[in-house]
Amino acid sequence: PPPPPPARCPRRRPQHVVDLRSDTVTQPGAAMRSAMARAAVGDDDYGEDPTVNELQQLAARILGMEDALFVPTATMANLIAVMCHCQRRGAQLMLGAQAHLHVYEHGGAAQVAGVHSQALPDLPDGTVDLEQLELAIREAHGSRYHPCPELICLENTHSSAGGRALPLTYLQQVHLLAERYGLRVHMDGARLMNAAVAQDVEPARIAQHCDSVSLCFSKGLGAPAGAVLAGRRAFVAEAWRVRKLLGGGMRQAGVLAAAARIGLEQAEETLRRDHDNARRFAQGIEELNSPLCSVSLAAVETNIVMVEVKGLSPAELCTDLQAVSEEELAETGHTVSVLLFPWSERTVRAVWHCDVSAHDTELALNKLGFVARKYQEKLAHGQGPSPRSTGEH
Repeated sequence: PPPPPPARCPRRRPQHVVDLRSDTVTQPGAAMRSAMARAAVGDDDYGEDPTVNELQQLAARILGMEDALFVPTATMANLIAVMCHCQRRGAQLMLGAQAHLHVYEHGGAAQVAGVHSQALPDLPDGTVDLEQLELAIREAHGSRYHPCPELICLENTHSSAGGRALPLTYLQQVHLLAERYGLRVHMDGARLMNAAVAQDVEPARIAQHCDSVSLCFSKGLGAPAGAVLAGRRAFVAEAWRVRKLLGGGMRQAGVLAAAARIGLEQAEETLRRDHDNARRFAQGIEELNSPLCSVSLAAVETNIVMVEVKGLSPAELCTDLQAVSEEELAETGHTVSVLLFPWSERTVRAVWHCDVSAHDTELALNKLGFVARKYQEKLAHGQGPSPRSTGEH
């Protein structure tokens, strides 16, 4: 007879939770909280917060830019960049169709900036085809009927591509193409530090191909909030005005800047560990050799692992990984709740960060192995997935 369904533990809390939904879920560590408590502050709107000023100078130096501006979020940083580079309403912005700025920032470029986005197909590595990009620019550049192209936006690392770091040669080619047609280049560098660590280069080597770059502190760097927008001094002066317009002017923001600085100073050590753990997880999935899930090891470059799911829907797999049961306790000796993000129709996403250790990574792998075994046992007893769960059409 088929095995009974695993008994859930409605009153039992998991002994351990491994949260891999995003690198935005981090908690400030002791050093970060101490720095926040001790931060010297002033009115940043008047330019008088010493901790903010120090952070902006440090960020500009790391990114190889003349100046930088501290803002509440990377979404605001990207919108400010678009508004500063595209001051004519109806200007055209070129970017990938799956870019965070295009898909996940509520169309701010259109809603607020009045800028038209020309979305090009993304390649699997997060780039766009340069011939297609040039063709789109050239068609619009010489036409009285097209919106005027003024800006190219890149995302590095590219979230929807699984955290891929854009090749340096590609960045150089995009920059040369932009110069040829008089366009500017902005980089959504929310995870730019991940790219720098993965490519073993200084962040300035990446940013040198851009007119402006944003950098988020509340993802892999582990701060509770904040981002910077960096570029030429005149650009940052205009960005200050747009930040004020958008309601992003902060007062005693040094308490946030202090946390961001700790994250920035510890970035290389933290992110290298995250990348190693993500790689170990991906290798573990490959070693499982389960029909339930698979990964492309070649695509795991930084802290993000995209797991392809077959047999269950991504949401069902996430539910099974989060749930704990008496059967799990009996078989493994503990109960672990693993939180992943159902990314697409056939994919779940796992993201490593400073609050996930190598031990947590092994616990997550073991839980996935447990779920995969239970799935295979069901298949062996003829309890296959329902048609809606197979992902087939």
